[in-house]
Amino acid sequence: MANIKSSIKDIERSEKRRQRNKSVKSRVRTYMRKFERAVESGDEEEKIQAYRRAQSEIDRAVSKGVLKPNTGARYKSRLAAKL
Repeated sequence: MANIKSSIKDIERSEKRRQRNKSVKSRVRTYMRKFERAVESGDEEEKIQAYRRAQSEIDRAVSKGVLKPNTGARYKSRLAAKL
């Protein structure tokens, strides 16, 4: 553990950010999985709704800086191809 007060604060801030980023990434993966299940089910309405929700979560993660813009674009492109 660090001895310098500012370093201790940096470590604490980093941990908070890591937890927040982990949560956002998990949400993105959850909605991508829901989309995959909707594609397998074959229900057109459910598929489109799941696609929009997954796309929204990806955009939100990119805007928060959790995902890089190209990563978000790649995820959305792959979803669109499966749609």
